[in-house]
Amino acid sequence: MKNFFKQILVEDWVATILSIPLLVIAGLAGLFPEMGKVVVIPTSLSSSEAWTSIGVLFLIALIVLYIGNRMLSRPMRGLFWSFVVLFALSILAQLVAKIPCVRYYGFEAVFFSVIFGLIIRNCFRIPEWMKPAIQGEFFIKIGVVCLGATILFRDFVTSGIAGIVQACIVVSGVWLFALWLSRRMKVEERAAMTLASGASICGVSACIATGGVAKVQERYLSYIISVVLIIAVPMIYLMPLLAKWIIPILSEDVMVQNEIMGAWIGGTIDTTSGVAAASEMVGDEANKTAMIVKATQNVLIGVVAFCIATYLASKGGDGRLHRPPLRLVWEKFPKFVLGFIVASLVFSLLQSNHIFPDWDAKKLAESSMAKSFSTFFFSLAFVCIGMDTRLKDIVSRENRNILYAFLGAQGFNIIITLFVAWVMFGVVKPTLGW
Repeated sequence: MKNFFKQILVEDWVATILSIPLLVIAGLAGLFPEMGKVVVIPTSLSSSEAWTSIGVLFLIALIVLYIGNRMLSRPMRGLFWSFVVLFALSILAQLVAKIPCVRYYGFEAVFFSVIFGLIIRNCFRIPEWMKPAIQGEFFIKIGVVCLGATILFRDFVTSGIAGIVQACIVVSGVWLFALWLSRRMKVEERAAMTLASGASICGVSACIATGGVAKVQERYLSYIISVVLIIAVPMIYLMPLLAKWIIPILSEDVMVQNEIMGAWIGGTIDTTSGVAAASEMVGDEANKTAMIVKATQNVLIGVVAFCIATYLASKGGDGRLHRPPLRLVWEKFPKFVLGFIVASLVFSLLQSNHIFPDWDAKKLAESSMAKSFSTFFFSLAFVCIGMDTRLKDIVSRENRNILYAFLGAQGFNIIITLFVAWVMFGVVKPTLGW
């Protein structure tokens, strides 16, 4: 029994266990609509409801942090005031990201979380009393498990065979190319895997999930996240222009044109908000197809994270792949990835079996609350990452190689996704009547 508790009381398991009450709360959101209005990240501080939401989020996160530290036998002294500062910065990042002009340009909360952390780390000296709550990996793992509840299998099926085939071809092709290019440019292996996931699947969420699995260094992760978000901004305006210029050459059917445009945009822009903004510039039909394709690719986060975890668990001390005993693979496998997969499976089954009261809605209250938890804990995590990162690391030659590798991967992504979108939505789907 003592050995059992010793195995359980590690960060992966503790983060997964502490995510369960959060997912239970999210699962009850449809039955108690008023709760969904309280447990939400506010868009401003101008109402009493907003301050109530902030208070509830603060209390939830503080309880999670205190219990987590107690289970992991970490110091409790000074935790409260350290977390107050961390929480305030994360809420500020959320509020800045929700400013209309900021949202228009596609910047997300995690970007500002990193920026605020970087400012504090590089412009001031972080005092000792502020350090106890700086636990980036712990917050990331909770956010990843909660993210699983937002990945529903129905999104995978809704896109039809054309969308599923495109997602599988594009994600696997771009991921492998990005990994190859990154390694050729001397990018560290785990950072290369994280970059490949961000370029091929869905940007920030994929970077966070696979970066946590690969245990990539925080300075690499924060830089990759920043690159993903910054490159997404010009693509929001570039992709609709390219689509309107190129797609009419490939098809004369307006309906087919819209589907190809949407599939191309949905498969290339690395943020969900960016996909929504760019596809809306093209039209409603393109927007619908783009969001479905994006959701389909999002489902593959768990698949890629699982494959990366299995690969790394199979590597020996000499860096080569071996066939270790299943027990050793299990010991090295990041348990929070299993939490992500189980959360996705459970919420998908509850939705498909009509157990959620709003099971037929396009946007479930349950998944929306899980998304709020995930976004919030990611924001906390990236404030921590910013505080642990020095700017001179960001501008190093090694990080410049990451930028060049990402740009190369994104260029490849644009080309291959155009070809696959044209084949699947412009040729195969109309021919077979899918």
